[in-house]
Amino acid sequence: MVLRIGGLASGMDIDSLVEQLMTAERVPLDKINQKKTYTEWQRDDYREMNSLLLDLDNTIFNGVSKQASFIKKTVAISNSDALSVKNVNSTIDFSGSMSINKLATAATMQSKEKTDITNSSEKLTGLVGQTITIKAITKDGKLQEEAFKVEITSEDTLDSIIAKINKDSGVTAFFDNNSKKISFTAKNTGDNSEGAEIILEDDGSSGNKFFNDILKVNTDNDRAFNNGSGTKGSNADITYNGLNITRPSNTFTINGVEFTAKKVTTEAVTFSSTPDVDGILDTITQFVNKYNEAVEKIRAKTTETKYRDYPPLTDAQKKDMEEVDIEKWEKMAKSGTLKSDSILTNVLTKMRSNFSSPVSGTSTYSQLSQIGITTTSNYLDGGKLTIDEDKLKAAISANPNAVYELFQKDGATSSEQGIARRLRDTLKTAMTDITAKAGKSTSVNNTFTLGKVLNNYADQITRFEDRLTSVENRYWARFTAMESAINKANSQSSYLMNMFSS
Repeated sequence: MVLRIGGLASGMDIDSLVEQLMTAERVPLDKINQKKTYTEWQRDDYREMNSLLLDLDNTIFNGVSKQASFIKKTVAISNSDALSVKNVNSTIDFSGSMSINKLATAATMQSKEKTDITNSSEKLTGLVGQTITIKAITKDGKLQEEAFKVEITSEDTLDSIIAKINKDSGVTAFFDNNSKKISFTAKNTGDNSEGAEIILEDDGSSGNKFFNDILKVNTDNDRAFNNGSGTKGSNADITYNGLNITRPSNTFTINGVEFTAKKVTTEAVTFSSTPDVDGILDTITQFVNKYNEAVEKIRAKTTETKYRDYPPLTDAQKKDMEEVDIEKWEKMAKSGTLKSDSILTNVLTKMRSNFSSPVSGTSTYSQLSQIGITTTSNYLDGGKLTIDEDKLKAAISANPNAVYELFQKDGATSSEQGIARRLRDTLKTAMTDITAKAGKSTSVNNTFTLGKVLNNYADQITRFEDRLTSVENRYWARFTAMESAINKANSQSSYLMNMFSS
């Protein structure tokens, strides 16, 4: 620690002098800090571009890359109150008729008589340790292979047991505190051809069995049906295009089309499908809009003017400026961080090539222009796309699968691949290159190029600050020595004056 003596003897403002001298010494450090700040801006702009490309990639993946986007159907039904029809994965249009002769129902069981339970919220103290088991019919019309089991604890009440049953078993239970009876209903409809649809078991002793003795229910719904305290499950009985069939559920799939029977009909319900032109058009439009957004932002960034006379402001400079002036300055300083960047200009070029090159080996369409998608006539747009809706709608109506093939055709070479596949490959390459240069928000600096540059600047700053500390101490040591010398001279002069005067 250097002893610091101000200008008491000399009358000089030593603090101000040292500060001015150090300002000059700090000029190289300010330049390093400015370079570090600019590199951080550049890193953040790269990451923003990467997010933009990722957003486009996700839009492609969730839209034009999925066949589900192109098999959307508009279905006309003669009686929608009796039947609903939804396309699941049929790639062709469908039509037909269906008569609903009988709806599928779920098996039920109820207490044969009033139970002795007075309050369902009271603890089941006499049943602690007993394990109950429930099996029920599944969606495919067969009994569960693995039964639901629960052991009654000292904290359990009928309400808590019912809650466990309703959550995890294949049945729904309900206890009525007024009638003091319980009911069980299978969660799935249908008839189990091999036996009962609900089977209840417990390991309680005689006279203390949870289901039979406490709740007064039979061990399965077949027995309950026979004594009038239950019903059997039944399958849906339908006639599809003249063929009589049964299904365990009222909702079932035939040839990739999901049907839901709602009520018994006296007349056959007819149905037919056509491509959902507007839905498919919306998917393609979303993709084109996102593509145009990416092109616009990338082109804006790579053609942005770089103002070399506006370096990042230092903290000292900001102190002497108004906030509005700082904002204006930094807007100019941040401009052009990615001007003419090779990664971004290359991805724009490749994206345009992805769209302009025909797709070989397709059944109908080989270029986007054939379905009404072309680049704009203004070259300043940088290759933005525009849609002729009438032409695109006509292509979708004629053959939506061919439109999907144009986007997503698989192939060994780029020329054989659909446009969406090519574009995603281009985007992934660019995102990998940008990540290698600018990293991600979770990246460590030494794992990407600009991060290593930032680390180097940080090391330079640390070394330079250490050097400035030494320089400042040296200045203070010299001024302190000067003050001491002046003070000593003043003392000697005062002594001599006193001697002469006496």
